[in-house]
Amino acid sequence: MGGGGQQTESGEPAKGDRGGLGGGGGGRGGSAVYTWEEVQRHSHRGDQWLVIDRKVYNVTQWVKRHPGGIRVISHFAGEDATEAFSAFHPDPNFVRKFLKPLLIGALAPTEPSQDQGKNAALVQDFQALRDRVEREGLLRARPLFFSLYLGHILLLEALALGLLWSQAGWLQHDFGHLSVFKKSSWNHILQKFVIGHLKGASANWWNHRHFQHHAKPNVFSKDPDINSLHVFVLGNKQPVEYGIKKLKYMPYHHQHKYFFLIGPPLLIPVYFHIQILRAMFLRRDWVDLAWSMTFYLRFFCCYYPFFGLFGSVAMISFVR
Repeated sequence: MGGGGQQTESGEPAKGDRGGLGGGGGGRGGSAVYTWEEVQRHSHRGDQWLVIDRKVYNVTQWVKRHPGGIRVISHFAGEDATEAFSAFHPDPNFVRKFLKPLLIGALAPTEPSQDQGKNAALVQDFQALRDRVEREGLLRARPLFFSLYLGHILLLEALALGLLWSQAGWLQHDFGHLSVFKKSSWNHILQKFVIGHLKGASANWWNHRHFQHHAKPNVFSKDPDINSLHVFVLGNKQPVEYGIKKLKYMPYHHQHKYFFLIGPPLLIPVYFHIQILRAMFLRRDWVDLAWSMTFYLRFFCCYYPFFGLFGSVAMISFVR
């Protein structure tokens, strides 16, 4: 993992390793000090540091075991991850136990708490907002409320199929964020039931995409929700990049005309269906696949006798 003896990419010891400052910095309770410049050098695959509450952690090996996935934690390599750490972990005190072996030091006293990419005033505003939300108890879940929520969804399935699927999507969203039960395991189980049995999708596929979305919202190449698959070019950088590389997958100067013809009609009915099934098979996610198959079994048993195979597929594709 490295600590007081950690070297920079150039092979030189970090500042915290000079002059006796880095003694005992490896493993638990690292006492080395680092600058942001040194931390930001370790932002590559196979060499990843991050900062939480001014403490510097070497997560190079831990990313492979991270319960939230390797991608979401890797997005913060070389950066301050304090806000994301607080937002993603319902019980930070428990999670900090796993941080102790990864600690290699701290930011030098002369260094700011945030990396250069953050607005310090904005960070303070959001911290004040979070403190107020916690103080008012807005993050305390009421299981009874969500039990009634699930009950009304099951009732709506018999009344309005389209409305059910929409509501189930938002409910599994709350379960996926571990926002309902104190025990994460119950949130995961109910999420698999709602998104798998009621919507025919994969909880792990959704979490893999959605955690990245919340960690890096609308950051091109990091937020999968804005991955346009070469069909559209977005923002200020991508059009320039495609222009320099002379990439012409589509007539992009007409994308404002064809967006509504191929974007919304193909996103959920075609692209998401294919991607979900592909993800479950490639990752051998047999648990999510089993939950998903219960949805299709129930659906086709109900509607195949009335609409046939083509009609049932059309309904599941476009109504959902």
